[in-house]
Formats: sequence, structure tokens, C-alpha cells
Amino acid sequence: MEPGIVTNVSGGTATVTLSHPAKRNAMTTEMWREVPPLLERLAADRAVRVLVLTGAGGTFCAGADIGSLRGSAGAEKGLATAAEEALAAFPKPTLAAIRGYCVGGGCQLAAACDLRFAEEGALFGVTPAKLGIVYPASATRRLVRLVGPSAAKYLLFSGELIDCARALRTGLLDEVLPEGGLDKRVADFTAVLASRSQLTQAAAKEFADGPADAERVAHWEAQAGESGDTAEGVAAFLERRTPRFTWTAR
Repeated sequence: MEPGIVTNVSGGTATVTLSHPAKRNAMTTEMWREVPPLLERLAADRAVRVLVLTGAGGTFCAGADIGSLRGSAGAEKGLATAAEEALAAFPKPTLAAIRGYCVGGGCQLAAACDLRFAEEGALFGVTPAKLGIVYPASATRRLVRLVGPSAAKYLLFSGELIDCARALRTGLLDEVLPEGGLDKRVADFTAVLASRSQLTQAAAKEFADGPADAERVAHWEAQAGESGDTAEGVAAFLERRTPRFTWTAR
């Protein structure tokens, strides 16, 4: 099977699957290059309310395809950073669903998601020290925000793999599921996310990811008023019915 990225949209959720089974879904140059335009298309699709990033088969992503790094590590790192930043900037909720290895560039992509759920037995590592690569500044800062300076340095300095229990303690993971339980939990949780206000989610994502000045706060307050979502949410609560939110990210 040729390496690539497979996308499926169903029930408001876009599932983006990294597929390179011969090399544990390691990212080729073309796969890295494909990520930003793919995410741009999904962001513009009003049928998409949530994005799930996962890997084909029993693993998430073992990083970059090392064979493609020979003589072009700098270019490859630039493509990985562009993919990471496009994922972090995706305007709707994102969730990494992780099995098996989540290492190197795979961990970089998972960290760029809003949330990370993993199945027991998954392993995590940030491995540039094994290759003499300078980890991107944006990825380093994102990792520090997730797990704190000490845990980030442990991962970056050593390149050692950690298990789900340690990843959960450090904040790299949000939930750990028993074997066989990941798909159902992800499906149930993304259905919840898809039913909630996209307006609330978009504003919360922007505020959580960086400083919000008065102009941006006013922008979101105006959006709330103009969309009618706040009034609909209150009315639905009082009437004990499911709200019908209409604001969309695009």
C-alpha cells in the first residue's frame, strides 16, 4: 500500500488517518506536504465540526520516514513544522486518537491537537536528540505548555519513550482507554463535541491558545449576539430541549 493520508467525514467528524503501514505510519515528505491544504479544505467544510487524527492499523505514527531525511533534514523539518502549525490553527476541535507508537513527528502532530486520547500500551517519545536535529521552537514551546519545562526537557534531552501512565500524569494525554475501548470513546466524545456550540468552541480555542485583547473579546461577544446562539442555548435549556446552534466557523 502506498503511503498517504486517508480522510472520511461522517456525522460531523472528519477522521484523518495517517497511512504508511510498512513503516508504522512514518510521515513521508509528500505526507507532510499534504497536511496543510487538506486541513484548509476541511476547515472550510461546514459539514465538519470536529477533526480526529489517527493512524492506520495498530499504531499512530512513528515519526518521519528517516529514509527521506538523508541530505534534507532541514527541508523535512520545515514541512513538519508547517503541518504542525496548520493543525494547531485548525478552527474547530481536534483530537488525536492514539494506539501504539506516537513518536517524533507523530508526537509533534499529536501535541498540536487540542486533545489526546490513547489506548493502553501506547508509547510516546520526542526523539530529535537521537538524530542530532534541533527540535522546532514552536514545537518545543507547545510541548512545554502541555507537560511543563521539566517533563519537556526529559523527553527532548533523552529521546526515551514513556508509557501511557506517565504521559497521562504529565498532561501529554487527556484520557487512557482499555484495549478495545478507544474507538467507541472517541466516537461518543466527538458526537458530544459536534452537538455543542461551535461559537463557544471557536472562542474558547482562541482564548486558550494565546492572549486575547479587548478587540478580540469584543469580536466574539458581537458574534454571540449576532448569531443568536446564546439566546437559543438559554431557550433550549429552559424548554428542556436540544439546542439548535447555527453559528459555523466558516
